[in-house]
Amino acid sequence: MRECGCYVCCLMNSEDIRCKCICPPYREVEGQIYKQNVSLKDCNCLHVVDPMPVDGKDVEAYCLRCECKYEERSSGTIKFTIIMYLSILGLLLLYMVYLTLLEPMLKRRLFGHSQLIQSDDDVGDQQPFANAHNVLSRSHSRSNVLNKVEHAQQRWRRQVQEQRKSVFDRHVVLS
Repeated sequence: MRECGCYVCCLMNSEDIRCKCICPPYREVEGQIYKQNVSLKDCNCLHVVDPMPVDGKDVEAYCLRCECKYEERSSGTIKFTIIMYLSILGLLLLYMVYLTLLEPMLKRRLFGHSQLIQSDDDVGDQQPFANAHNVLSRSHSRSNVLNKVEHAQQRWRRQVQEQRKSVFDRHVVLS
């Protein structure tokens, strides 16, 4: 338990609250930074700077030059945020491993399996790769979506070109 004995101080972690005093050089004393775990009301040079580097009559002049700030943070929130970032990074790494290593192996296995099914079931079929095509089309649904988007984009570009051509032709005809 802390020296202050208050309930709030007992709940706070010792690294979560502190008073930081930055004291510039004064006469023969070098500039220093002092940190203490004290309450907000005790965040001043007299309570934080220990040991006092100057004698009794210079204490007030020395303390007036010091800048003291009360700092409070939540280490629990900081830890939670770091854990979340690391978890997301780990998931992304696992997904990258899946995309680079496992997915190609699964596609090869699926393609090989579809050829075996086709050769066993469709011996006299006119379209020897129809079954394999159906299986592959399901496994390549993402690429089909991309192909559809690309096709729609090309169709849109053709329409825009036709509209431009007709507008320029009309403009030429009208003038």
